[in-house]
Amino acid sequence: MFIFPTPLTRMSATTWWSRLSKQQEENQDDRAFELQLDEKDQRLQNQTNDDTDLSPGELTFEEDTAGGMGRHLGVTSCTLLIVGKIIGTGIFSTPSSILSSVGSVGASLMLWVLGFLLSFCGLFIWLEFGTMFPRSGGEKVYLEAVYRKPKYLATLVFAANAILLGFTASGCIVFASNILVAAGQPAGRWNERVIALGVIFFVTLLHGLAPKTGVLIMNLLSTFKIVILAFVVVTGWVVLSGKTHVTDPYYNFRNAFVGSSTSSNDYATATFKVLYAYGGWSNVNYVMNNVHNPVRTLKIAAPLGLGICAVLYLLANVAYFSAATKTEITQSGVTVAALFFGNVFGSVAERALSVFIALSALGSVITATFSASRVNQELAKEGLPLPFGNKFWASNWPTGKSPLPGLIIQLIPCVIVIIAPPPNIAYPFILDVQGYPQQIINFFIAVGLFYLRWKKPDAVRPFKVWWPLTIFFLAATSFLLIAPFLKPANGVGDTPPLPYYLYCLVGIGLLFTGVLYWAAWRIILPKVFGYELVSRKERLDDGTVVTLFSNKKIE
Repeated sequence: MFIFPTPLTRMSATTWWSRLSKQQEENQDDRAFELQLDEKDQRLQNQTNDDTDLSPGELTFEEDTAGGMGRHLGVTSCTLLIVGKIIGTGIFSTPSSILSSVGSVGASLMLWVLGFLLSFCGLFIWLEFGTMFPRSGGEKVYLEAVYRKPKYLATLVFAANAILLGFTASGCIVFASNILVAAGQPAGRWNERVIALGVIFFVTLLHGLAPKTGVLIMNLLSTFKIVILAFVVVTGWVVLSGKTHVTDPYYNFRNAFVGSSTSSNDYATATFKVLYAYGGWSNVNYVMNNVHNPVRTLKIAAPLGLGICAVLYLLANVAYFSAATKTEITQSGVTVAALFFGNVFGSVAERALSVFIALSALGSVITATFSASRVNQELAKEGLPLPFGNKFWASNWPTGKSPLPGLIIQLIPCVIVIIAPPPNIAYPFILDVQGYPQQIINFFIAVGLFYLRWKKPDAVRPFKVWWPLTIFFLAATSFLLIAPFLKPANGVGDTPPLPYYLYCLVGIGLLFTGVLYWAAWRIILPKVFGYELVSRKERLDDGTVVTLFSNKKIE
């Protein structure tokens, strides 16, 4: 049963004055942080405001960062924001499907190392863009800065991916399945879905109506996840020392590469899942408007957060392989960590760990929803045509601090995905579909980095990635875009009865809907009805500045 936060019905004058004083102190802290920006950061902000060739979108820097809760996230919160997004369901749920795809323990571990290297290369690229353009929105901002013509095309292609595939349904499903395991109940057709729906509605209301409480819970659950994963690692060391009833903890490490797949498709599909498990290293880039001293904070929090997760991930995989055979792991589905503790401590510990995994999944959903809502709000602020007008979707209604409308945008596709497909097929297919379009966007981001280096060599770059790392990231991304179309070794992939290449086509199709939407909005409808789009800016009651478009009749 979920208990939703409700406002206090009474508040004493003393408490009210105390909170008001605290708010004034926070505002003073915000101004102090702005004064502490070093000279390079000040130059960056001035350039973002004044150079029209570098300013992404219609809004200036001051306009884009207006409204909301202000800059309330420091280095610790940003590090936990990354950790909380990365350590979610992936490391607990997907090692079994990755092992099934590549066929051997050795190949599986190598993919986790490769995923770590690719993630760090991507992190450095996003660091360069994020410090050049310290605004919320992530890839939306970077694509707009590089691919400026046709206007709004890059924005709408990104919007198709962010809105249609930015859901957190998989985390909700993992929460539901593990709670049912802990309760000793079978996962029926609807009980799992009802629980998953309860999770996403709870998180939406939490962030929308009690944003400070949402951030506090987010940080607590992120810390909790580090502790739990560290416990898995330490348990693995104990197993390897031979002090448990596991008879041969080194069984999987002898001839570790026996049975390795020779299909490029298998490795590409498995790599998507590894990258999904590492996904979240760019989480701070999506909420830069809420970050204290954003350039400095991003340069510290991003590498620190990913580094913590990478070490824990690699050691956790070793722990899994020490306590269970390859056959057991490949048949464990989404409860591989529960299997691990069941083999080491027994069925009681297996159920207890299921509760921990469920809380980890909940933390991931809370963290991902927090950043996704800010991205949706940024898209609405750009003036994209949305049902009922973009002013509502760009606002911080009803609290004036948090974008509940942006949370609702994220809620709708999540509900559809939870209800519509069968869970046993939906979970692996969702991972694949979400991974492929993101790799397309990553490809254009990496190419855009080289373009911007050539076009604007003198632009202020507080962080500059070493170009061979960008080449490596670009080459790996290209492989991940091509290999899934090659026939896998088993001929059917890992989501039968669906064709092995279907997730690629679905991903491309979803991005193409952005192209069609752009064509209808910017070209077809204006020509058919004889009008042109005229933009203007408006400041909402909560301080948010939004771009609005009106139709001007052509005489």
